[in-house]
Amino acid sequence: MKHYAVIDLGGSAIKYALMKEDGSFVEKSSVPTPREGIENFIDEVTKIVKEYDRKVKIEGIALSMPGAVDVETGIIAGASAIPYIHGPNIKDLLFESTGLRVELENDANCAGLAEAWIGSAKDVNDFICIVIGTGIGGVVVLNKKVRRGKNLHAGEFGCMLVKDYMSETLGRNWSDVASTTSLVHAVAKRKGMDWKTLNGKKVFELFDRGDEEVIIEVEKFIKYLAVGIFNVAYVIDPEKILIGGAISARKELIEQLNAVLATMRGKHATLDISVEQCAFENDSNLIGALYHYMQQTGVNIVSEQI
Repeated sequence: MKHYAVIDLGGSAIKYALMKEDGSFVEKSSVPTPREGIENFIDEVTKIVKEYDRKVKIEGIALSMPGAVDVETGIIAGASAIPYIHGPNIKDLLFESTGLRVELENDANCAGLAEAWIGSAKDVNDFICIVIGTGIGGVVVLNKKVRRGKNLHAGEFGCMLVKDYMSETLGRNWSDVASTTSLVHAVAKRKGMDWKTLNGKKVFELFDRGDEEVIIEVEKFIKYLAVGIFNVAYVIDPEKILIGGAISARKELIEQLNAVLATMRGKHATLDISVEQCAFENDSNLIGALYHYMQQTGVNIVSEQI
């Protein structure tokens, strides 16, 4: 079975793994993300790859990267928490350093591709994955392939306008009202707290303890989520809608969200709209990066669930 070096670049850490072509892990670890200099990043990845190559033959390098990734040219546009990756041709630089073929994809797209391959969407061709966190992002997958769009912005669901967009206050787009950050701010405002003392985990701890003020805000939050999902469902009409991000681990939230979506049928729509949890969390970007590599290179993809 063939082996690959797989890299997931994050703002604070580079997660990396030696993986087999069926999506299984041989080993994995992480190192801090270099704070500056594309040369430092290339050196770090090259060191990882050469260490793996001393153990087994490495067929290629698959990367999950933030930003607007052009998968053909290897250049990353847009902006991210790692400024030095925007501009240089990372595919060329890593090929020159290692002699191995390199393929890279946007991190959110990788998360969706992991689900398409061996996750919650392995049995369908068309689906969307909505990731809820600081903002709301995600991926559109059609016929098992990522839909990127003309400007590489497909899946930026959080930019949808869901309230009075002429307003000068917060609440103009979906991220403003249905992200984890928006929920934290709403709870802090209602309780007269400094929002910096809260996070999503603390908010739901208060919710679980029956805090009435928090319950009100969480219910509003779920309704705003349902509105956005309703809109996306009618634009794409996918076979499945998956919810990712740390908040998706709460089974109760998924159930409450589906209950609200069920009330919308008949009143606003005829579709049966529901959501499911993503199968992967921390490893999703690595798995999806490998799947993207194999799609790009025409490798015979093993589709059995790991």
